[in-house]
Amino acid sequence: MQIGELAERAGVSHRTVHYYERLGLLAPAQREGSGYRYYDEICLNRLEKIAALKRLGLSLEEIGQVIDLYFTDATGIKGKEKVLEILRDHLAATDEKLEKLSSFRGELDDNIRRMAGLIAAAREK
Repeated sequence: MQIGELAERAGVSHRTVHYYERLGLLAPAQREGSGYRYYDEICLNRLEKIAALKRLGLSLEEIGQVIDLYFTDATGIKGKEKVLEILRDHLAATDEKLEKLSSFRGELDDNIRRMAGLIAAAREK
């Protein structure tokens, strides 16, 4: 299929297909004598898998680490294990950020109370 059909079937733009090719997420298309690029069903499957991985919250860089695993391991287990590892890393990073934000919020509460106390004391004078 040509790029227009591939893009339409995958729900992406032509630019996205070219971009994914540049990133190595999608194999470069075969060119016929006319110069047109032709794609196969595997390319469509890869685009669908990329979309699914993006919905899980993986970055394109992270997708690059796992995409080939889905197409070289017939069981899909290696890809899923790598995705699980990445998602666990995301959770740990999120928990760390939440802890820092909670601490910062506590500091803000303390500073607000301190400032309000200073204002109240100044008004009493």
